[in-house]
Amino acid sequence: MSSSGTPLPFTENPAPAHPATRMLPWLVAVAFFMESLDTTILNTAVPAVAAALHVGPLAMKAVLASYTLSLAVFIPISGWMADRFGTRRVFASAIGLFTFGSLLCGLCSNIHLLVACRVIQGMGGAMMVPVGRLTLVRSFAKADLLRVMSFVSVPALVAPMLGPVAGGLIVDYAHWRVIFFLNIPIGLLGLIMVYLHLPDFQEKDVHPLDFVGLVLFGSGIALLSYVLEVFGEHQLSGGEMTGLLVLSAALLAAYWVHAHQLQFPLLNLHLFDVRTFRVAVNGSFFTRLGIGGVPFLLPLLYQTGLGYTPVQSGLLIVPQAVAAMGMKAILRKLLAVIGYKGVLISNTLAIGSLLILLTSIRLHTSAVQIVAIAFFYGACTSLQYTTMNTLVYADVEEKDASGASSIASTMQQMSISFGVAFAGLATAFFVPGAAYSTSALMIAGIHKAFFCLGALTLVSTAVFAGLQRGDGDNVREHKILHPDG
Repeated sequence: MSSSGTPLPFTENPAPAHPATRMLPWLVAVAFFMESLDTTILNTAVPAVAAALHVGPLAMKAVLASYTLSLAVFIPISGWMADRFGTRRVFASAIGLFTFGSLLCGLCSNIHLLVACRVIQGMGGAMMVPVGRLTLVRSFAKADLLRVMSFVSVPALVAPMLGPVAGGLIVDYAHWRVIFFLNIPIGLLGLIMVYLHLPDFQEKDVHPLDFVGLVLFGSGIALLSYVLEVFGEHQLSGGEMTGLLVLSAALLAAYWVHAHQLQFPLLNLHLFDVRTFRVAVNGSFFTRLGIGGVPFLLPLLYQTGLGYTPVQSGLLIVPQAVAAMGMKAILRKLLAVIGYKGVLISNTLAIGSLLILLTSIRLHTSAVQIVAIAFFYGACTSLQYTTMNTLVYADVEEKDASGASSIASTMQQMSISFGVAFAGLATAFFVPGAAYSTSALMIAGIHKAFFCLGALTLVSTAVFAGLQRGDGDNVREHKILHPDG
């Protein structure tokens, strides 16, 4: 923002005009950390929160899925909001909404209110991360962009290390509500930093919001997610389920037709004509359907099945994050030797196999074996995420990079939400009601769910077969904006 208070116009990769921008990466990193920590810290506390709200652990899948689904619905409008109202106002509103949603979550007394408040949190998170990233792109020269983006991506790797342990400590020694109340002081500090250090960029001529597209797409995705969550719980008859599925498909089909008739649709579907983009996004979607359910199932296996405490459960998940950070050191060498196609096919097979290998964890399995599986799984998922996310930009023109990022982020959150719902569906199908009081039956049911997730991941390998040798070789560092996650 200029000294007169007028929002700055967009100029491509300007050099920082004010010393305050030195604090900008820290501000965005804090926002990334707050959002990443919130998800990972809650996963470990799922059994304890379920017990406190007097519901079964599987009912908590709605709490996890509603947040990521909210991200998927509202991420597409984050760029338009920033262009229309300015990055400072939107980023501050996002942090405020996320913090307010956290307060409401901590005050909830039943599962239905908690789901609704998680949607509010997701609305804030949907704008917080993309707008923060957009502000960095518009504040720093390209020569500094990779360094800055690498710095703010660290929280996405640190949060999975701290989250499970912090969640376990809070559940064991405090109260599950503290998980949400932790965001309040961080959010208030973030608001102060926004008004002190965040530049305000705003477009002069902004195309109209595709409101019809937002309604069609958001309604279709929300309805589909709801059907997946309640499927198998006998809340709806078979005819009602079929009707909702047909309605959801009709809404999404209507959006597809609508988007192809507009110059500025909510999501630019013409990008799917680019082969590497299409393979990367579709492959990411189907791969994450399997991976997305793991954070929900592992705490159930460790705590409800094996009897570990929340702290012990969190410590067993830490090796995943350690391996994920270590994989960054050898990523480029692997891609140079094997190429994108080779890495994605072989690594997807490895992830599917590791998910199936989780079925070997039983009551008397040693901690060493569990840690080893977690370590290799973390390394493979880190490699998968980074490779898929950078391939998205391989053949996309610079002018379409923002649209490509919106589609990739939206599809990513959709797949995670659906992955949680699919994991809960598989577990509900294989775990009878009496199994919650019998660890052996609980473990056996979760094992079958892991087998289904692994099989789904193995099948997703076929998507990456559409790549050709040399695909992704033209990806340069300045195009890799946020490869992790």
